[in-house]
Amino acid sequence: MGYFVGAYATAPVTESWDPTLQTEFMHGLKAMPNVRGLEHPFTGKLHAEDEDWFLANIDPQWDFVFTGMPGVMQRLGADAAFGLASPVEAGREAALAFYGQARQAICKLNRHLGRQAVTALLIHAAPRVAEGHDLDRAALTDSLRTLASWDWDGAELVLEHCDAKVPGQAADKGFGSLEAEIQAVTDANRNATNPVGMCVNWGRSALEARSVDGPVAHLKAMRAAGLLRGMMFSGVSGEDSPYGVWRDTHMPPAQAFDIPAFEPSSLLTEREFRRCLDIAQPGNLDVLGLKISVRPHSLSVDRRLSYITGALSIMDEIIG
Repeated sequence: MGYFVGAYATAPVTESWDPTLQTEFMHGLKAMPNVRGLEHPFTGKLHAEDEDWFLANIDPQWDFVFTGMPGVMQRLGADAAFGLASPVEAGREAALAFYGQARQAICKLNRHLGRQAVTALLIHAAPRVAEGHDLDRAALTDSLRTLASWDWDGAELVLEHCDAKVPGQAADKGFGSLEAEIQAVTDANRNATNPVGMCVNWGRSALEARSVDGPVAHLKAMRAAGLLRGMMFSGVSGEDSPYGVWRDTHMPPAQAFDIPAFEPSSLLTEREFRRCLDIAQPGNLDVLGLKISVRPHSLSVDRRLSYITGALSIMDEIIG
């Protein structure tokens, strides 16, 4: 089975853009037979550093899932009102304009590859919400209706749930509740030509719940609503480690099936892979994959690739 890999989170970290090192990393990804394609970060243009390099180095057979998360977080740093669920109209309009740029990048990549290679665009219900509040459901619904009315050249719109703001608990993303998101998506999908789906990120759901039961509950809720389209695995832990305590840092999974590269403190174990894949039913998903970061940042390209290889082998062993 083929998987989407958020390889940008695992890519070599250097003080400045190093195309030679990044090319070596990309070659390693292309050698993995179970990589269907990339979860690709969108920050405002097709590639943050060098679009020509990107187009020259991707596998032309890959499919892609664009994620707006990196660009969303950048913009939230400059404007706390930015987001599809913003109660401030200027913030909502800025988010729609941002996703309009993503649409242009999707079309550019599809034209380059001569096919509809972009499977989905992951969108997010920013901005952060205040203590004791939830997202502006009407604003999110209106934004989703607008996005769904656009021509996405074959890409599906998928709202990826992030850790919601829980009273009395520190949040990483701190966006709206899953219940509010499901209702907004359901409302927006009435009479929609291109209905919006939803996606679980394992690490963010576990972070929100402070429990491995969070992703399970979120998968069940999306599935019950008929909205589940994606599952991305990314680890997290409540233990102190270089990845932080309850942080959305894309921790690798724990040891399973004797993989050589893993994170001992990770809550993403073989059992949790199995529980979630059993609910998600991989054959029914448009988006299935993983995104992991590694520590220390000085790790070699080969060592970084070994983390991806190991995590994918866990999924292969379970799915069969």
